[in-house]
Amino acid sequence: MKVLFMGTPDFAVSTLEAIIDQGHELVGVVTQPDKVKGRGAKISFPAVKETALKYNLPVYQPIKVKEPEFIETVRNLKPEVIVVAAFGQILPKELLDIPPYGCINVHASLLPKYRGAAPIQAAILNGDEETGVTIMHMDVKLDTGDMILQEKIPISQDETGGSLHDKLAKLGADLLVKVLEQLRDGTTKRVPQDDSEATYVGMLNKEMGLIDFSQPAIKIERMIRGLNPWPSAYTKLNGKTLKLWEAQVIEYSSDALYGQVVAVNKDSFVVMTGKDALLIRELQLEGKKRLSCEAFLRGYPIEVGTILG
Repeated sequence: MKVLFMGTPDFAVSTLEAIIDQGHELVGVVTQPDKVKGRGAKISFPAVKETALKYNLPVYQPIKVKEPEFIETVRNLKPEVIVVAAFGQILPKELLDIPPYGCINVHASLLPKYRGAAPIQAAILNGDEETGVTIMHMDVKLDTGDMILQEKIPISQDETGGSLHDKLAKLGADLLVKVLEQLRDGTTKRVPQDDSEATYVGMLNKEMGLIDFSQPAIKIERMIRGLNPWPSAYTKLNGKTLKLWEAQVIEYSSDALYGQVVAVNKDSFVVMTGKDALLIRELQLEGKKRLSCEAFLRGYPIEVGTILG
């Protein structure tokens, strides 16, 4: 099939490579504009652009996909289907109407649950036992189109946002290949979403990672895993940012303040929360490397009574 691919971050790379591996004709790859990063103001390419260039594919980077010039460019490419994976812009009706097989989206949740920008992290933050990928027809609203194919996977107890991202990226690529075959053969099924069961999740930002120790330990522990690797869960220690990378919920009752260290062991320390406590196993102080708690405590001793936050 003649495919126009639209995607931006690492999550979309697996899908792009799967389309290439299956021998489909990629008429172009659309991604977000390059960004300037770091003190050196270096130009940073989106992950999808780097992959497209590796395969010598034509790349388009419109600031807005609703621009008439870009829409005309897509018409001239004459794609049979447009495949979208974590692209980052809502497609206007003029684009949706161009390919005869429509626009197909790879979405990292079990729709209609977790429509929006951060479904992977939301599944962990909310303590879900399973998640998955939905391949859907796109319409003019956000993640509301008819579903074509959906597959579930379990969420492990030590799952992080990063590990779940990688699993769902691969699953999404595998499912998308199946859907392209179904489109070609005319065997796809369209299942409308139940809007009454829909939930929306917004974009991640750094402020989301600030830990409130008055919350239950289980909620903070999910936050530590769900926001790993970005934006990460963090607090303050003696005025410096302290990122927490791994923690364990333990039953604990105390009159200590929220965020107060109530026990220090050789390889961990315990912090009081709104319900139960957190045993800290891995962390990173501002300007330092990520360390096991044992290694951290050898160079930066923490005393009982220290308050984080």
